[in-house]
Amino acid sequence: MDEAFDMWEKSKTRYDYARNFKKWHARDLRDQILRDRNHPSVILWSVGNEIPEQAPDSLNSGARIMNDLCSIIRKLDTSRPIVTANNNPNPPNAIINSGATDLIGINYHIENWLKFKQDYPGKKLIVTESTSALQTRGWYQMPSDSIARVPKRWDIPYSTPHHNCSAYDNCSAPWGSTHEETWKVAKANPFVSGMFIWTGFDYIGEPTPYTWPSRSSYFGIVDLAGFPKDIYYMYQSECTTKTVLHLFPHWNWKPGQTIDMWAYYNNADEVELFLNGRSLGRQHKTGDQLHVMWKVPFEAGTLRAVSYKQGKQVASAEVKTAGAPNRIRLTADRRKITADGSDLSFVTIDIVDRDGNLVPDAENLVQFKLEGPGKIAGVDNGSPISMESFKADHRKAFHGKALCVIQSKQRSGIIRLTATSAGLADGIIEISSR
Repeated sequence: MDEAFDMWEKSKTRYDYARNFKKWHARDLRDQILRDRNHPSVILWSVGNEIPEQAPDSLNSGARIMNDLCSIIRKLDTSRPIVTANNNPNPPNAIINSGATDLIGINYHIENWLKFKQDYPGKKLIVTESTSALQTRGWYQMPSDSIARVPKRWDIPYSTPHHNCSAYDNCSAPWGSTHEETWKVAKANPFVSGMFIWTGFDYIGEPTPYTWPSRSSYFGIVDLAGFPKDIYYMYQSECTTKTVLHLFPHWNWKPGQTIDMWAYYNNADEVELFLNGRSLGRQHKTGDQLHVMWKVPFEAGTLRAVSYKQGKQVASAEVKTAGAPNRIRLTADRRKITADGSDLSFVTIDIVDRDGNLVPDAENLVQFKLEGPGKIAGVDNGSPISMESFKADHRKAFHGKALCVIQSKQRSGIIRLTATSAGLADGIIEISSR
């Protein structure tokens, strides 16, 4: 969805685009359509996000501007539908009532999805912004079926000592919903043509529900370093044909703790969980469930999940109790890159124990040394509260992981990355640049 404006003639803030809308909107919108109309990834145009002219008292101006914007687009492209993203979807909505758009977009407001056919009979719905769930990769808060909506009020600062949000998918912003809550409604109602999730990736800014020292968002399905959060595998199990079995959380806890173990799976009838070889029983999804769960008293060792279809094993997944950090493991997404001065290889840094198990609470400082025709383009670890520079030759691990991005130079050769940390065996990887 290629979106043009965040405001029209009515402003949201003192110095926003509304000051220039009348003079520049036609030129800016034409330039955008001409720039992007040959991109196959663009499936629809949006001419406004949460526009103040939705209000019923803006009926004349809302309809006038909406028809003007749609006219500009349709002179340049008739192959894609036009929409606005509405955060006040209740009738009467001045923009929707203009009748100019091809689709009606709703931001959040799941209750309005359910009564859409009554509110707007014969119209087509797309969810233009949804979810706003909050998660920190690798951090879990139980009970996992207790959902937190935070912050409760914007005018009261919200904080916790840890500045984390649970990765169980049991935390969301008050205007939104968890990933599972949202997807269940979309999945059960075929007239919901699709939805755009806020957001695919974490990003700098808007550190809801926290303020400083949090400096990046918690909304992403994938964290700022590009590492998937657990919810990634729910979407993979629901929206792809790949066989999925994802067991979480980690298995490093205190003796006597009872842990909620979740599994996302597909292409199977049921999942069985084993603790150190002993079966803890089989579970299967019922109704609209999107995961299965066991409550497991912690006992050091191995948890193994096995999924079955028609009685035959389909997939397995394990989590093991990790020991002390022992070495650095490096894994590149691409071992061969182009020597053009811009190609990249993303190298994952894992802090592992003697047996190669990821240490889930490791925060070791890792130093990077690069040899050969390449340079370090950036480093990260996915932490929303890390104040470390993205342009550096070092990075602390966050929940056992960090990232180093290698960029080629304009000559061929072998790029050798060495990662070191006090008390750990070095990690070394070679990348071919040709």
